[in-house]
Amino acid sequence: MTALTDRTDDRWDDGLIARSRPRTSEDDWPSSGDEEGDEALVRAVSGAGSDGGKAPAPPLSPEAQALRVRLDALRQLIGLSRTRILDGKTLAEAGRVLDEAAARRGLSAQHTVVAIAGATGSGKSTLFNSLAGVQISETGLRRPTTAAPIACSWSDGAAGLLDRLEIPGRLRRRPRETSEAEVLRGMVLVDLPDLDSAVGAHRDHVDRVLALVDAVVWVVDPEKYADAVLHERYLRPLAGHAEVTFVVLNQVDRLPGESADLVLDDLRRLLDDDGIALGEHGEPGATVIGLSALTGEGVGELREMLGQFTQEKGAATRRICADVDKAAARLRPLYVADGHAGPEIGETARAEFEDRLAEAVGAYAAGLAAERAWRRNAGKACGTPWLRLWRWYESRRSPRSLAGLAALAAIGRSPTASEPPVEEEVTARQRVEQAVRTVADEAVRGLPDPWAQAVRETAVRGAEGLPQALDEIAVTLGPAVAVPSARPPRPSWWPAAVLAQAAMTLLQIFGGLWLAGQIVGVLEPSLMPPVLLMVAGIIGGPLVEWACSIGARGPARRYGQDAERRLRQAAAGCGRARVLEPVAAELLRYREVREQYATVAKLSTSRQ
Repeated sequence: MTALTDRTDDRWDDGLIARSRPRTSEDDWPSSGDEEGDEALVRAVSGAGSDGGKAPAPPLSPEAQALRVRLDALRQLIGLSRTRILDGKTLAEAGRVLDEAAARRGLSAQHTVVAIAGATGSGKSTLFNSLAGVQISETGLRRPTTAAPIACSWSDGAAGLLDRLEIPGRLRRRPRETSEAEVLRGMVLVDLPDLDSAVGAHRDHVDRVLALVDAVVWVVDPEKYADAVLHERYLRPLAGHAEVTFVVLNQVDRLPGESADLVLDDLRRLLDDDGIALGEHGEPGATVIGLSALTGEGVGELREMLGQFTQEKGAATRRICADVDKAAARLRPLYVADGHAGPEIGETARAEFEDRLAEAVGAYAAGLAAERAWRRNAGKACGTPWLRLWRWYESRRSPRSLAGLAALAAIGRSPTASEPPVEEEVTARQRVEQAVRTVADEAVRGLPDPWAQAVRETAVRGAEGLPQALDEIAVTLGPAVAVPSARPPRPSWWPAAVLAQAAMTLLQIFGGLWLAGQIVGVLEPSLMPPVLLMVAGIIGGPLVEWACSIGARGPARRYGQDAERRLRQAAAGCGRARVLEPVAAELLRYREVREQYATVAKLSTSRQ
């Protein structure tokens, strides 16, 4: 301990408070406007400092470039999700990550802030003093000994970092300047209060500082290295920060023989159970080391590790990357569900939706009515005059024409009322609601709950006026389709059929006149010829009508199908505009944020 208390070196300030001095461009990271904030940030956390504009900034490392992309994606992700994600707490945590990352923009890139944390009696303050080479943090049997964070900086320019940690000037110290201290130049070491302190303010200090430092040295002792508070409250939640984590088993001088190795092995097992990757065999991860801060055993090795870690100037980058990984893991339930990359409305679902709307608007019935109308027109043109005369007589007796009845049936209207019955209206509305629910369920398949709810709400909003719009289509377009004002187009064979029917009628008339002339004695008696002419006309007329009805089936069916298609297209267009397109737009927004989330979670996904 003599080395720790030797104060004969004139270059050390005898433990007096290190005064804060104004920051200069040599001390701090480059500060820029909002449009350049991300680039400045990643240059800062990657160790790319500024020389006051005298030299161009060094190129960004691949890790820093990836961090810039992820932070930009996270910012866009939060902006796109605020109005659609119900879990505001998770978004607020992600926003805090962005804020804390941006806070590093104007601070020193030449320093690495390392906190020493541990439970009561673990010897962290002793280790802190041993690394500093001087008695800075108070040690002793009284618990808790450390009441507030104490900082020690091995070089100037760390005032901004310490201000961010809210460490007052009276608790800022300088180490003894020795050859060993040069190894740690650029490091800012912070001694924290006990994490299991009975004083709540002490634990608050620990939680606050741990969220802001670049790296943490966890100090445990042989008695409390398996403490549940340490593992469950701190180590396990920070498992993703393994690359900026050191775990020190202190007081190994108290373990005889091979006991120290056994305790270290058990400590590594516990860390593995916590999900902390261990930096062994050249792999990135937490560093585990045993030492004795009291005797100095292993302290030099830890000093060398911390010195190399500080000189790399990548701790801040790795810390922020780990914070982004943690935020991405918390955001995952908001953007990923069941492993689906992104849903969409399939063609089958669209076709079923349009079929239900067509059913609700009566497109099929309207097509049948149009087909019947075409066949009736064919019958009028090609039917026998006597049958047409009879139909005209029947139509005069009926209060409504057969065509009118067909039109009313096609659009689902009652022939005795101007408004549809309540039961039919409810049925049509239920069909529309069922169609909307079905297409919404298909669209949200594979979506996380918040986005599924947003898509369903969009579909419901669009369906609010859909039944009324379909009613308007049925009222305006339905009768025009079922009973068009103009006659349907006639095929080319209709004139020949009309002439044939006229010829059959003339045969009947001619035969009748011939027979009448013979009866009155004007013509010579010859019964067979006029009878044959009359029979030919009487039989030929229905045969012509029957042949025309057979020939009219195909054109009538096509005409009815065309009428059904027009009404179906009108209903489908209304459904697309009100439901399908808004739902598709919402799904497009989800795919956009899903892509942004994939960018944010890229590194964390690759490490899983």
